Amino acid sequence: MNFTEFGFDDRLMEGIEAAGYQEATPVQEQVIPYFLSGKDLIASAQTGTGKTAAFLLPLIHKIITSTPDHQSITALVIVPTRELAIQIAQHLEGFSYFAGISSIAVYGGGDGNAFVQEKKALSMGADIVVCTPGKMMAHIKMGYVKLQGLKYLILDEADRMLDMGFVDDIDFIIKHLPAKRQNLLFSATMPPKIRELARTILHDPAEINIAISKPPEKIIQQAFFVYDTQKIPLVTFLLKQKQFSNTLIFCSSKSGVKQLTRDLKRTGFKADEIHSDLEQEKREEVLSDFRSGRLPILIATDILSRGIDIDNIELVINYDVPHDGEDYVHRIGRTARAKAEGSAYTLVNTAEQYKFTAIERLLGNSVPKGEVPAELGPTPEYIPAQTKSKSGKKKFYNKNRNPRN
Repeated sequence: MNFTEFGFDDRLMEGIEAAGYQEATPVQEQVIPYFLSGKDLIASAQTGTGKTAAFLLPLIHKIITSTPDHQSITALVIVPTRELAIQIAQHLEGFSYFAGISSIAVYGGGDGNAFVQEKKALSMGADIVVCTPGKMMAHIKMGYVKLQGLKYLILDEADRMLDMGFVDDIDFIIKHLPAKRQNLLFSATMPPKIRELARTILHDPAEINIAISKPPEKIIQQAFFVYDTQKIPLVTFLLKQKQFSNTLIFCSSKSGVKQLTRDLKRTGFKADEIHSDLEQEKREEVLSDFRSGRLPILIATDILSRGIDIDNIELVINYDVPHDGEDYVHRIGRTARAKAEGSAYTLVNTAEQYKFTAIERLLGNSVPKGEVPAELGPTPEYIPAQTKSKSGKKKFYNKNRNPRN
């Protein structure tokens, strides 16, 4: 479906065309008509499906084609992390370039000047505010945030926000909003706690589900079973096999990110790191370098596993096995975006085999096993985690053991 078929305002269409958008993704095809109709919506879609444009485009259209309220915030988009807030704000700026709407991203970690700008926008009114829950709650408590004319509430990555402990913050914000408004909730997964949240926020919502918990088929996945001491040599080997334009490596801890970054730099690779210990300005600088291609290798914690929108990542490496299957899908979903192809390698030590088996169970199939170079020495055997059958007897989830000699 072409974007010209949605009936968007000409000013918005200029922004869409300037951004190079032509054909809508499945999630955009389904979400946009519901949004334009005024219907509340709960949507589940995997990362990389284009859901940011799915809610931003109809939101911009509705704002620029209605009577503005310059004394209030018109739309509130709540997201879990500052990185996602910045990313959505950048998309918003591009799409609305010819539409002339006002917007601001509100998130923690800024300096005094950022606070002054936020306070001015929130007290005078703005068309769209993209914010993290904690920072917005802090502003509301100070008594100057104009919410009386709010018409649209969007919760993005709702499952992530609940996992991060923002449920009370979200509840506080919602209690300060007008009861009559249009609500949209986006979540990668739909556990009971998300449905409970939806029942308290949404009014007779439509529901769409697109490809939950399944990575795109075009991602070439491989798992390597190694000892901890073999992980860094294997990463070095993999990076030398092909000249990848952009490589994103995930570690489960900040210390792991820092150590791997040091080791890769010593080996001669151009790499940098991003994690919560860095100042916000430095994080934005590193991310900008990676997005532009000036930085070919970025090592990160899960702070980047969701929501980061970079279309040219060719390789994702899970230096550590993610905590669960959903995190795995979100991590490797950073590659093979749009129509591009990509690869995803996961390094599994002996202690991580149980978690990796659970991930394979979620995916519904075994991840292909990669060969570790003989010069790295003997590797551990893959013994999939045991599960119990209905009879109570233990069985292996995957009987195809993969010996490493």
